Amino acid sequence: MPSAYPSHPGPSAAQPWPQGGPAGSPAAGPGWEPAVGPAAGPTAPPYTGAWAAAGPDAPSAPPGSGTWRGAPPHAPAPAAPGAPLHDHRGGIPGAVPARTRSGPPPHAVPGTATADAPDPRRAALRTGTAEPADTADTADTAGSRSRRAALRTGTADADPGGRRPGRGGAGRARKRARVVKGVAFCAAAVASCMLVLRANEALGGIGHRPTAAPAAPVDAPDPGRVLQIVAHPDDDLYFMNPDLRYSIASGHPVTTVYLTAGEADGINATEGKQASTPPNKPAYAEARQNGIRAAYAKMATGDRASAWKRTVVPTKGGGHAEVDVLLAKPEVNLVWLQMREAGTVYDSAPDSLHGLWDGKVARLESVLASGTPAKQRFSYSKEQVVQTITGVLEQYKPTTVRAQDPTPGRFPDTKRYTDHQDHFYGARFVQAALAAYAKDVGPEQRPHFAVQNYVGYFNGSLPRALDPDEAKEKLDILDTYAWLDKQNHCGSDAGCGDLKVADHPAGNGWTSTVNYARGTSTSWLTSDKEHGLWAFKVLDGQVAVWHRSGPIGAWSGPRLLPGTGMDPGVSTVTLPDGRIAAFGTRTSFGARPTDYRREVVYAVQKGPGAPEFGDWQSLGTPETVDENWTSDISAPAVSVDGTGQLAAYVRDGAGGLRGRVQAANGSWGPWVQYGGTDLHGTPATATDGAGRRMVFAATTKSVLGWVQPKPGAPLGPATATGLPDTTLPLTAEGREGGVRLWFRKPGSGNVRTALVTGDGGLKANGLTDLGGLQGFGAVTASGHVLAGRSAGGRLGSDLGSGRPWERSPLMFVGAPSATTTGKDMVSLAVVGLDARLYVTSSADDANAHLAPWLPVGPRNVTPR
Repeated sequence: MPSAYPSHPGPSAAQPWPQGGPAGSPAAGPGWEPAVGPAAGPTAPPYTGAWAAAGPDAPSAPPGSGTWRGAPPHAPAPAAPGAPLHDHRGGIPGAVPARTRSGPPPHAVPGTATADAPDPRRAALRTGTAEPADTADTADTAGSRSRRAALRTGTADADPGGRRPGRGGAGRARKRARVVKGVAFCAAAVASCMLVLRANEALGGIGHRPTAAPAAPVDAPDPGRVLQIVAHPDDDLYFMNPDLRYSIASGHPVTTVYLTAGEADGINATEGKQASTPPNKPAYAEARQNGIRAAYAKMATGDRASAWKRTVVPTKGGGHAEVDVLLAKPEVNLVWLQMREAGTVYDSAPDSLHGLWDGKVARLESVLASGTPAKQRFSYSKEQVVQTITGVLEQYKPTTVRAQDPTPGRFPDTKRYTDHQDHFYGARFVQAALAAYAKDVGPEQRPHFAVQNYVGYFNGSLPRALDPDEAKEKLDILDTYAWLDKQNHCGSDAGCGDLKVADHPAGNGWTSTVNYARGTSTSWLTSDKEHGLWAFKVLDGQVAVWHRSGPIGAWSGPRLLPGTGMDPGVSTVTLPDGRIAAFGTRTSFGARPTDYRREVVYAVQKGPGAPEFGDWQSLGTPETVDENWTSDISAPAVSVDGTGQLAAYVRDGAGGLRGRVQAANGSWGPWVQYGGTDLHGTPATATDGAGRRMVFAATTKSVLGWVQPKPGAPLGPATATGLPDTTLPLTAEGREGGVRLWFRKPGSGNVRTALVTGDGGLKANGLTDLGGLQGFGAVTASGHVLAGRSAGGRLGSDLGSGRPWERSPLMFVGAPSATTTGKDMVSLAVVGLDARLYVTSSADDANAHLAPWLPVGPRNVTPR
């Protein structure tokens, strides 16, 4: 695809990776010889870690050298001779964990689950039963073995003394494996029905079964590395939390990059004192930095005054960045690029990321905070901003990248942006940098990465997604950032927080909610007629495919399909001839700023069960001019009706439903307007028992629906379902003769469901609250299995009426996905924060349970 950005020097142009520092400390080396500022916080000990100079012979990095050299605190680096590698999975001894609500310990093994009390209201919703499947016990951790024993017999196995020790329950797993080998039928059932790849330390037990498919090599869980890139200090706290807090509490290395200084008008005062407070932009930028450091320290250690080490490093774009390392938890980093902000949400501001992107200015100046160790002013061209962000990616090598929404849209009445212009133009710079990073840094030099985008200001107009406890936790962190008590805990004359938000630290209801802008599809896992499994997620800007051949075949993948620029989120549909079609959206930049474009694309399997897919084909976009609605379209929702007719639907920038339908000869009709207003998120579609296609979309107050009067006919008009307001997104599945919807109750996180029928017009029936483990985001449903993100960020699952909700320790990107394999198996998958696929299965039976989670493929780490 054409791009406005020239190639930049890859890693070969930079200095080699430095030698590792002392065990348990960040990597150090001659390439990182930063200027060192004072440690933030009044009681900071002298800093002697690996961020100090490597030695008297180490050359210093010249200002403006154009390269961010060396290794950041938690980037992989070769160890010094005789020194052990630093491993962040174990956390920092003695560190105080951030507050968490419930669930397993931060480093619990992914085979373990915890359970909440059952909700008897779910019983009426289980429709039909499958024949009970004989299942064999699989190797498991102690927690889930006890749970299963209680569910089946009411007792738990005693742990006999004198047993040979094993890792994470592997000794017992091996013992059970030997028993299972003697029970041929059980072993065959496990091999054919519950074959999954496992991500816990009991992997060796199941790997010894002769009938099982080849699994991943024995390895320890990889926590993954999270890199967040936002426009302003506080965007992460308002729009990415609670994910941010979950990641820190679970021990994931987390780095947040701030593109601008956030200097605004330079007045750090509450509303009543702003008129009498003189502006000081460097001091206000410093106060916001201090507030961010306090908030992160509180999340990571419980102590807002926990000390930081502040240093300055040269960037790849020719400027300088401040890098802050939390001394008590050096896997927590902050990177300050300190570019000028727009200073206005909507109005024209040429000296801004927006103006730089559009070519209204040739360079964007820096605004340096008063206390920053970066003392030399600089400016960036458009290409240099991309290079600077790319350099950060090269150094931290993240497996999960969090960014803001690059296409937030406009309000239909005022045509003003629904988000701050710095937010979405900053996100576009991130898109360009990610594309350059994926292109120029080969997979042999970096791990795969997944991307998650977040809704910004418009969160305040949507139903609240968080339950009261989660909302309070989020508000507490904003209270810290806002410096409500005004105690000088940071020792800075500039102030220890952002007093502009002190009057209203909740913002416009932002602390009560969070929403993903992309990647919410729950149909990315699907099965074929041979009972094989296919998974599709976007890694490195390309669609990655994993495949298990048949019920007991080996897994393969991830294999990246040709074609770059893919946005997070893939939806799949099985065509009448058995082939799989994958749909998504693709972003291209073009030669001019106005050429920015997001379009719907799809690729079709070359034959049923074939490993190869055809080229990506474009369906275009109903939003052809970026300036009109900022290219704001949703991801496509796709379905095949009873006549075999394929259709794709999106929400357009004006908040209406658009769709294209494929004709019998394979050609596609034009984008058709189907009406509806105030639509948000991505539509959901499925086919009922009569073969009629139904489409649903959430508004801020309810859910609208469309239905074909008969298979093959155009959709009928937009119809009110009468359902109450819901959080985003919706999930739809054809069952019980109609289409069942799943969604969440606002302000609760509880899962709700209703059956929608089309006879005599669209009608929603039997709205029922299924309870849950709080949380937010998409819910996947297949057979008897429901699953979605729970409080704490881990996967929660419901396996049937009268059963408790269970919580897995897996943290993941985007949405989970489930599919039915054959008549009596349900498979469930997520992509972890390590950008690795994890799968499990369960018999589709009310008394069944989920098998242990297993990883597909090798660990996603940087090749050495």
